[in-house]
Parts: sequence; C-alpha cells; structure tokens
Amino acid sequence: MAAAVSAAVSLPSTKFTSVQSKTSIASPERINFNKVPLYYNRNVTKVGPIRAQVTTEAPAKAEKISKKQEEGVIVNKYRPKEPYVGRCLLNTKITGDDAPGETWHMVFSTEGEVPYREGQSIGIIPDGIDKNGKPHKLRLYSIASSALGDFGDSKTVSLCVKRLIYTNDQGETIKGVCSNFLCDLKPGTEVKITGPVGKEMLMPKDPNATIIMLGTGTGIAPFRSFLWKMFFEKHDDYKFNGLGWLFLGVPTSSSLLYKEEFEKMKEKFPENFRLDFAVSREQNNAKGEKMYIQTRMAEYAEELWELLKKDNTYVYMCGLKGMEKGIDEIMLSLAARDGIDWLDYKKQLKRAEQWNVEVY
Repeated sequence: MAAAVSAAVSLPSTKFTSVQSKTSIASPERINFNKVPLYYNRNVTKVGPIRAQVTTEAPAKAEKISKKQEEGVIVNKYRPKEPYVGRCLLNTKITGDDAPGETWHMVFSTEGEVPYREGQSIGIIPDGIDKNGKPHKLRLYSIASSALGDFGDSKTVSLCVKRLIYTNDQGETIKGVCSNFLCDLKPGTEVKITGPVGKEMLMPKDPNATIIMLGTGTGIAPFRSFLWKMFFEKHDDYKFNGLGWLFLGVPTSSSLLYKEEFEKMKEKFPENFRLDFAVSREQNNAKGEKMYIQTRMAEYAEELWELLKKDNTYVYMCGLKGMEKGIDEIMLSLAARDGIDWLDYKKQLKRAEQWNVEVY
C-alpha cells in the first residue's frame, strides 16, 4: 500500500514564508568470425591446398549503458510553437532585503503534463514582443524541484530565478526580459513552458554514490531537486545511502538560498549529507583571501582528491563559469603528486559521466 510522508519546508525569504508540502512515496517507474563450411568434390582424388573462405563482420558497437537515471527520460515534449500553458501557484522572494539582488522561488502548475526529472531544465517564453515586434524567445532555467514537485503530487514544477537589472554604458537601467517577467508573476497568471530538456545533469543511478554538488547563486536549482529526492522523499525504487556534499557560494549571508531546508537535511542525515557555504563578502580563509566556492573547497582538497579517485564519485557543477577554473587550480598539484595529469583525468571523468557541468 502506498504510504505518504509530509515535509514542512521553509522557503527563506524576508518573512521566511513556510510552504507545507506533501511528498508521496513514488511508485516504481517503468525505472567476430562467422564459421563457413568448406566444400570439396569427393570425386577428385588429389586435393590441393584449400583456402578457407572466412567472412568477417565489423563488431557491433556495444551500446553505452548510462550511469545516470536516464531510463524513460522525456525531452522536448513541448516546443516554442506549441508550449504548455501552466499557471503560477506561488512566487516568493527568498533573499533578504539587503542582499545584492533579488532571487525568487516560484511554483507553476503542470497537471503532470510536463514530466521532468531531477537535473533537467524547462524553457519559459515571456509575454509580450521584442523590439522587432516578434514574440520573445524562450529562456532556459534549471528546475529547482524534484520530479514529485514541491507539493509531492507530480503536478508542479519550480524555478529559482534572480531578477536581472543592470546599468549599461550609457547609464540606462536595463531589465532582463524573462527574469523580470518571472519575478513579477502573480499567482493565477498563465506561463508558457517548453521542454523539459537536458540529460547532462541527471542524477546517478547508484544509490550508494558520492555526489559532490558545486553551486553558485541560482546554480543551486538542480541540487535542490537532487537533495529533495535524496532526503525529503520516500521512493519504492530509490533510497539514497551514499554521501551528498553540497558547496554553495554566494556574496552575502542574506543571499543564501534554501538555507533552512539544507540545514534540516544535515540535522536529519548527518552521516549522508555535508554542507559547506562560501560567503565571499563576509568570510575569509586563513590567508585572508575572500571565501569563494573554490576557496572553501581548497580546505578539503586532500579529501576531495581521494574521493575523485573512486569510480562511484560524481561531480555536478552549476552556476558561474569561473569556478571550474578555480577547482582545476586546486586539483592540478594534488593529481601531479600522484603522477596524474589532472586535465586528462578530468576528461576521463567526463567520459565516465562523473564530471557534469552546466555553467553560464
């Protein structure tokens, strides 16, 4: 009999709004040489050398078996010309008033018609037209909810969006079209959705894997989806028994996204979840350097390198492009000490689906 569990999860905001979500136990998804006979004429008494006629066939390419949860994954069910039209159910600011920029958490209805997986993205087509009088083009956003959704009924999808506002060289204030459209949405408003898309960031199948998650800002989105599945939900076909290690980098403590959720996970599963924040404008390392995500990781460099040498360790990176270079700098000398070229080794990890990157 299907059981159900409830998880009360707070979405950090100025008022720390609480969202009560029910998470159901998910039912299991779906989850050479050919011998050629030699012939000769029995009436011939003298038989000369017989040349065997052997045919060869190119060996069939072995089908690659993915280490990720790819079975049954759907992509591009909805396209720009025929998007799914959902509705905004909830939209709340999850950064403090003194944070450098606003980030909002929003939930859209899908009625189960946009079947996505943890790690995928959806496209949003903002209302209105561009300067050429044409409909706005879609923007892709990483999904911030598990496949069950924030309400546990597989009928919603959530995003984590930072409002883009900047001043150009002419001193004009420029607002990002899609981010402002999304951050300004009121409950009940229709939203045009495309996708889902992407397989790069899908979770590993192995429930005993070590999953190292590196996120900056709204790059936390796919990791929130991972972590809800790993720690807030119960599934008939998946129980996480490995190690999840999240590194989250933000400029200020008021920009820490989903902090209460992650701390609750750490409290409930101390043996399976590690959590490290890097707050660049408020923290420094022992050398007095600003605490970026790679700076925080450097404090665990030896331990991380040992984990990276195991075939059940998976690294996922989402957010600002520059952080990958910083991580390379940490690993170069450690790998060299073991006689390993880090950049070559990283390519091997990528081929083995153990190094997964989605940066912008």
